[in-house]
Amino acid sequence: MNWPAEAIWEAVSPALAGFTVEVLPQVDSTNTELMRRGRAGRTEPILLVAQRQTAGRGRLGRQWQSEAGASLTFSLGMVLAPADWSGLSLAVGVALADALHPRIRLKWPNDLWLDDRKLGGILIETASSTDAESGARFTVVGVGINVTAPAASGLSTAPAWLQEVLPQIDAGQALLQIAAPLVQTLQAFQTFGFAPFQARFNVRDALRDRAVALTDGTTGTAHGASESGALLVHTALGMQAVTSSEVSVRPAA
Repeated sequence: MNWPAEAIWEAVSPALAGFTVEVLPQVDSTNTELMRRGRAGRTEPILLVAQRQTAGRGRLGRQWQSEAGASLTFSLGMVLAPADWSGLSLAVGVALADALHPRIRLKWPNDLWLDDRKLGGILIETASSTDAESGARFTVVGVGINVTAPAASGLSTAPAWLQEVLPQIDAGQALLQIAAPLVQTLQAFQTFGFAPFQARFNVRDALRDRAVALTDGTTGTAHGASESGALLVHTALGMQAVTSSEVSVRPAA
Protein backbone atom coordinates (compact mmCIF):
# COMPACT_ATOMS: atom_id res chain seq x y z
CA MET A 1 0.00 0.00 0.00
CA ASN A 2 1.45 3.34 -1.07
CA TRP A 3 0.40 6.13 1.27
CA PRO A 4 0.67 9.62 -0.26
CA ALA A 5 2.19 11.03 2.93
CA GLU A 6 4.20 13.73 1.18
CA ALA A 7 1.22 14.92 -0.88
CA ILE A 8 -0.92 15.07 2.27
CA TRP A 9 1.79 17.06 4.07
CA GLU A 10 2.04 19.48 1.14
CA ALA A 11 -1.75 19.98 1.13
CA VAL A 12 -2.07 20.57 4.88
CA SER A 13 1.16 22.11 6.17
CA PRO A 14 0.70 25.64 4.72
CA ALA A 15 -2.36 26.06 6.95
CA LEU A 16 -1.09 24.10 9.98
CA ALA A 17 2.41 24.88 11.24
CA GLY A 18 4.40 21.91 12.54
CA PHE A 19 2.09 19.36 10.89
CA THR A 20 3.46 15.87 10.26
CA VAL A 21 2.16 12.64 8.71
CA GLU A 22 3.11 9.29 10.21
CA VAL A 23 2.28 5.84 8.78
CA LEU A 24 2.48 2.77 11.02
CA PRO A 25 2.29 -0.81 9.69
CA GLN A 26 0.33 -1.85 12.78
CA VAL A 27 -0.97 -0.28 16.00
CA ASP A 28 -3.56 -1.15 18.62
CA SER A 29 -5.56 1.98 17.77
CA THR A 30 -4.52 5.25 16.17
CA ASN A 31 -6.74 7.11 18.65
CA THR A 32 -5.23 5.27 21.62
CA GLU A 33 -1.71 6.01 20.38
CA LEU A 34 -2.34 9.74 19.90
CA MET A 35 -4.09 9.98 23.28
CA ARG A 36 -1.02 8.38 24.87
CA ARG A 37 1.17 10.98 23.18
CA GLY A 38 -1.16 13.83 24.12
CA ARG A 39 -1.18 12.86 27.80
CA ALA A 40 2.62 12.79 27.65
CA GLY A 41 2.66 16.38 26.39
CA ARG A 42 3.26 15.60 22.72
CA THR A 43 0.56 17.79 21.22
CA GLU A 44 2.05 18.85 17.89
CA PRO A 45 -0.42 18.47 14.98
CA ILE A 46 -0.19 15.05 13.38
CA LEU A 47 -2.06 12.70 11.10
CA LEU A 48 -1.43 9.11 12.16
CA VAL A 49 -2.53 6.35 9.79
CA ALA A 50 -2.29 2.61 10.37
CA GLN A 51 -2.10 -0.17 7.80
CA ARG A 52 -3.73 -2.40 10.40
CA GLN A 53 -5.39 -1.82 13.77
CA THR A 54 -5.54 -4.65 16.31
CA ALA A 55 -7.77 -2.91 18.87
CA GLY A 56 -9.60 -0.18 16.99
CA ARG A 57 -12.42 1.50 18.90
CA GLY A 58 -15.71 3.08 17.96
CA ARG A 59 -18.26 5.01 19.98
CA LEU A 60 -19.73 3.32 23.09
CA GLY A 61 -16.74 0.97 23.23
CA ARG A 62 -17.52 -0.83 19.99
CA GLN A 63 -14.62 -2.54 18.22
CA TRP A 64 -13.37 -1.53 14.77
CA GLN A 65 -10.96 -4.08 13.33
CA SER A 66 -9.07 -3.26 10.16
CA GLU A 67 -6.89 -5.23 7.78
CA ALA A 68 -4.30 -3.63 5.51
CA GLY A 69 -6.00 -1.98 2.54
CA ALA A 70 -9.52 -3.09 3.44
CA SER A 71 -10.35 0.05 5.36
CA LEU A 72 -8.97 3.50 6.03
CA THR A 73 -8.17 4.00 9.71
CA PHE A 74 -6.50 7.18 10.86
CA SER A 75 -6.51 9.80 13.58
CA LEU A 76 -5.83 13.51 13.32
CA GLY A 77 -4.46 15.16 16.45
CA MET A 78 -4.28 18.93 16.99
CA VAL A 79 -4.85 21.46 19.75
CA LEU A 80 -8.26 23.14 19.58
CA ALA A 81 -9.96 25.76 21.75
CA PRO A 82 -13.50 26.33 20.46
CA ALA A 83 -15.90 28.36 22.61
CA ASP A 84 -18.40 25.49 22.34
CA TRP A 85 -17.53 21.87 21.53
CA SER A 86 -21.13 20.91 20.67
CA GLY A 87 -21.57 19.43 17.20
CA LEU A 88 -17.90 18.72 16.48
CA SER A 89 -18.51 15.14 15.33
CA LEU A 90 -21.25 16.39 12.99
CA ALA A 91 -18.94 18.98 11.44
CA VAL A 92 -16.30 16.27 10.94
CA GLY A 93 -18.90 14.08 9.24
CA VAL A 94 -19.80 16.93 6.88
CA ALA A 95 -16.14 17.38 5.94
CA LEU A 96 -15.67 13.67 5.21
CA ALA A 97 -18.87 13.25 3.21
CA ASP A 98 -18.34 16.41 1.18
CA ALA A 99 -14.78 15.34 0.36
CA LEU A 100 -15.74 11.83 -0.74
CA HIS A 101 -19.10 11.45 -2.52
CA PRO A 102 -22.55 13.10 -2.87
CA ARG A 103 -24.38 9.87 -2.00
CA ILE A 104 -22.86 9.58 1.47
CA ARG A 105 -25.28 10.40 4.26
CA LEU A 106 -24.64 11.26 7.90
CA LYS A 107 -26.29 9.51 10.83
CA TRP A 108 -26.32 11.50 14.06
CA PRO A 109 -23.99 11.77 15.87
CA ASN A 110 -20.97 10.15 14.24
CA ASP A 111 -21.62 7.66 11.43
CA LEU A 112 -21.24 7.78 7.66
CA TRP A 113 -23.99 5.89 5.86
CA LEU A 114 -24.53 4.72 2.30
CA ASP A 115 -28.04 3.50 1.44
CA ASP A 116 -28.88 2.98 5.14
CA ARG A 117 -25.75 0.90 5.74
CA LYS A 118 -22.77 1.92 7.83
CA LEU A 119 -19.81 3.08 5.74
CA GLY A 120 -17.68 4.54 8.50
CA GLY A 121 -17.52 6.08 11.93
CA ILE A 122 -15.95 8.94 13.86
CA LEU A 123 -14.54 8.87 17.39
CA ILE A 124 -13.41 12.13 19.00
CA GLU A 125 -11.40 12.21 22.22
CA THR A 126 -9.54 15.01 23.99
CA ALA A 127 -6.69 15.33 26.46
CA SER A 128 -5.49 18.31 28.49
CA SER A 129 -3.15 20.62 26.62
CA THR A 130 -0.16 22.55 27.94
CA ASP A 131 -2.33 25.58 27.17
CA ALA A 132 -5.28 24.23 29.18
CA GLU A 133 -6.02 27.54 30.89
CA SER A 134 -7.26 28.93 27.57
CA GLY A 135 -9.71 26.05 27.21
CA ALA A 136 -7.48 24.41 24.62
CA ARG A 137 -7.38 20.63 24.47
CA PHE A 138 -5.39 18.17 22.40
CA THR A 139 -8.16 16.85 20.16
CA VAL A 140 -7.95 13.44 18.49
CA VAL A 141 -10.35 12.84 15.61
CA GLY A 142 -10.40 9.15 14.75
CA VAL A 143 -11.95 7.95 11.49
CA GLY A 144 -12.62 4.46 10.18
CA ILE A 145 -14.05 3.95 6.68
CA ASN A 146 -14.62 0.66 4.88
CA VAL A 147 -12.85 0.79 1.52
CA THR A 148 -13.48 -2.75 0.24
CA ALA A 149 -16.38 -5.07 1.08
CA PRO A 150 -16.06 -6.05 4.77
CA ALA A 151 -17.32 -9.18 6.50
CA ALA A 152 -20.87 -8.60 7.72
CA SER A 153 -20.99 -11.25 10.45
CA GLY A 154 -21.90 -10.01 13.90
CA LEU A 155 -22.95 -6.54 12.76
CA SER A 156 -26.38 -5.14 13.62
CA THR A 157 -26.38 -3.03 10.45
CA ALA A 158 -25.14 -4.39 7.11
CA PRO A 159 -21.91 -2.62 6.13
CA ALA A 160 -21.26 -0.43 3.11
CA TRP A 161 -17.91 0.29 1.49
CA LEU A 162 -16.38 3.16 -0.45
CA GLN A 163 -15.62 1.24 -3.64
CA GLU A 164 -19.37 0.85 -4.18
CA VAL A 165 -19.49 4.50 -5.27
CA LEU A 166 -15.79 5.06 -6.09
CA PRO A 167 -14.68 1.75 -7.67
CA GLN A 168 -11.06 2.75 -8.31
CA ILE A 169 -10.28 4.40 -4.98
CA ASP A 170 -7.92 2.94 -2.40
CA ALA A 171 -7.31 3.89 1.22
CA GLY A 172 -4.40 6.20 0.39
CA GLN A 173 -6.34 8.13 -2.25
CA ALA A 174 -9.30 8.49 0.11
CA LEU A 175 -7.03 9.88 2.82
CA LEU A 176 -5.54 12.41 0.40
CA GLN A 177 -9.06 13.60 -0.49
CA ILE A 178 -10.05 13.90 3.17
CA ALA A 179 -7.01 15.31 4.99
CA ALA A 180 -6.94 18.99 4.00
CA PRO A 181 -10.74 19.52 4.14
CA LEU A 182 -10.79 17.89 7.58
CA VAL A 183 -8.10 20.22 8.94
CA GLN A 184 -9.87 23.24 7.44
CA THR A 185 -13.13 22.11 9.06
CA LEU A 186 -11.53 21.81 12.51
CA GLN A 187 -10.02 25.27 12.15
CA ALA A 188 -13.37 26.73 11.06
CA PHE A 189 -15.18 24.95 13.89
CA GLN A 190 -12.73 26.41 16.40
CA THR A 191 -13.61 29.91 15.21
CA PHE A 192 -17.31 29.65 14.38
CA GLY A 193 -18.64 26.51 16.10
CA PHE A 194 -21.21 24.21 14.53
CA ALA A 195 -23.65 26.84 13.20
CA PRO A 196 -22.00 27.19 9.73
CA PHE A 197 -22.18 23.40 9.29
CA GLN A 198 -25.81 22.98 10.35
CA ALA A 199 -27.40 23.31 6.91
CA ARG A 200 -24.76 21.09 5.28
CA PHE A 201 -25.35 18.38 7.89
CA ASN A 202 -29.12 18.55 7.49
CA VAL A 203 -28.85 18.13 3.70
CA ARG A 204 -27.04 14.82 4.28
CA ASP A 205 -28.97 13.75 7.40
CA ALA A 206 -29.87 10.06 6.98
CA LEU A 207 -32.58 10.24 9.68
CA ARG A 208 -34.34 13.46 8.71
CA ASP A 209 -38.17 13.19 8.63
CA ARG A 210 -37.99 9.49 9.54
CA ALA A 211 -39.48 7.66 12.50
CA VAL A 212 -36.68 6.90 14.97
CA ALA A 213 -36.23 4.97 18.19
CA LEU A 214 -33.63 5.85 20.82
CA THR A 215 -32.02 3.44 23.26
CA ASP A 216 -33.45 5.45 26.17
CA GLY A 217 -36.94 4.48 25.02
CA THR A 218 -37.80 7.73 23.23
CA THR A 219 -39.60 7.41 19.88
CA GLY A 220 -40.61 10.08 17.40
CA THR A 221 -39.72 11.71 14.11
CA ALA A 222 -36.23 13.12 13.50
CA HIS A 223 -36.08 16.73 12.34
CA GLY A 224 -32.39 17.33 11.75
CA ALA A 225 -29.73 18.97 13.90
CA SER A 226 -30.10 22.21 15.84
CA GLU A 227 -27.58 25.08 15.70
CA SER A 228 -25.77 23.43 18.61
CA GLY A 229 -25.71 20.00 16.96
CA ALA A 230 -28.48 18.43 19.06
CA LEU A 231 -30.74 15.90 17.32
CA LEU A 232 -34.27 17.29 17.15
CA VAL A 233 -36.91 14.60 17.65
CA HIS A 234 -40.63 15.32 17.58
CA THR A 235 -42.15 13.03 20.22
CA ALA A 236 -45.58 12.59 21.77
CA LEU A 237 -44.46 15.16 24.37
CA GLY A 238 -43.34 17.69 21.78
CA MET A 239 -39.96 18.53 20.26
CA GLN A 240 -36.98 17.21 22.21
CA ALA A 241 -33.31 18.04 21.69
CA VAL A 242 -31.15 14.94 22.13
CA THR A 243 -27.62 15.85 23.15
CA SER A 244 -26.20 12.81 24.93
CA SER A 245 -23.68 10.87 22.88
CA GLU A 246 -24.49 7.87 25.12
CA VAL A 247 -27.91 7.59 23.44
CA SER A 248 -28.02 5.55 20.25
CA VAL A 249 -30.66 6.26 17.61
CA ARG A 250 -31.98 4.08 14.81
CA PRO A 251 -34.69 4.33 12.16
CA ALA A 252 -37.81 2.73 13.65
CA ALA A 253 -38.71 -0.70 12.32
